[in-house]
Amino acid sequence: MNYRKIKIVNGRIITPYRVINGGTVLTEGSRILAVSEDDIPASDAQVLDAQGLYISPGFIDIHVHGGGDSDFMDGSVADFLTVAETHMRYGATAMVPTTLSSDTESLRHAVRTYEAAHLRNTKGASFLGMHLEGPYFAMNQRGAQDPRFIRNPDPAEYASVLAETNAVVRWSAAPELPGALAFGSFLRSKGILPAIAHTDAIYEEVLDAWEHGYTHATHLYSAMSGVTRRNAFRYAGVIESAFLLDDMTVEIIADGVHLPPALLKLVYKFKGPEKTALITDAMRAAGMPPGESILGDRRNGLKVIVEDDVAKLPDRSSFAGSVATCDRLVRNMVRLADVPLADAVRMMTSTPAAIMKVSGTKGSLATGKDADILLFDADIHIDTVIINGEIRHRSNTARSVLTEPRSD
Repeated sequence: MNYRKIKIVNGRIITPYRVINGGTVLTEGSRILAVSEDDIPASDAQVLDAQGLYISPGFIDIHVHGGGDSDFMDGSVADFLTVAETHMRYGATAMVPTTLSSDTESLRHAVRTYEAAHLRNTKGASFLGMHLEGPYFAMNQRGAQDPRFIRNPDPAEYASVLAETNAVVRWSAAPELPGALAFGSFLRSKGILPAIAHTDAIYEEVLDAWEHGYTHATHLYSAMSGVTRRNAFRYAGVIESAFLLDDMTVEIIADGVHLPPALLKLVYKFKGPEKTALITDAMRAAGMPPGESILGDRRNGLKVIVEDDVAKLPDRSSFAGSVATCDRLVRNMVRLADVPLADAVRMMTSTPAAIMKVSGTKGSLATGKDADILLFDADIHIDTVIINGEIRHRSNTARSVLTEPRSD
């Protein structure tokens, strides 16, 4: 049974800047009605006693490809919903489904499938729009992206794709490619976030890109240039550029494998929690046991092996994708990077909300915002997931206690 009001008490409420011990979070319908350090009388509310657990905004994953043995490139509504429900169990209350480099028709099909799935997504993490990752990448920095589909920006292609939909909210590309600056300006004119990714750009090229709308760096350190030499002279790469441009936002795969603790600490030190988002970048094997899997489309994707908490190429020469979930990212930032919990949560909530321009409704516990709320313990094990004011998941070992409203 769903109640219009939920009163959450006896927990530790996480705000972007502090933790409130005790207090109350009251929701009504799909919105947060009030957040207070004191008790809020509400005899008509279902009571959720947190039993000392943390009460947090829902996690927002702005870069995710799959999970639960499904991928957004598989091309079915059922696969979209499986990914959303899988990551929801690990604390994701909102996500930005992400594609891989592919042919034009596959991109169109992914977007059309998103539009259908968006209307039927009532059990998993909410969808915030599509992220097209590629195919406009530097071949040398393609990573696990299929080289058959890597190409330069084509105005006829991207204009036609975007003419058919309003679902795309972000598109990642290498800004040094011919036509990439015009592409960035076009995206910006449509209200779409251009992001720098899979790139060999140097600082001067990043500055040009910044002026054409590329204000975000996709999975910092992964598949991008650092300090490089050209004709014996050293040039700063995208990594250094992201640190030098104070207002550039970045995202990191904090799975503890793609970036070691020292680099997690470095990013936190330079960019801070207000400019750093945590992302899973997860492929279909997230939430699944180790073993063989497929990166991308189930029909013609890349075979990989999952071991050591990461996907690898079969010859183990390179990583081939993340299998992280949101809870793991926050846990790693606290344990591996010595980041205060409130800051780690901020990087998984209010910062990604700001990057995707949804901070007016999501990303923090505040009156009037969407009632996307988590309860979890000190080890970031998810106890309860609330999305749009509806309890969508409670763990099998839930510590919190649900009580029905009093019947007067």
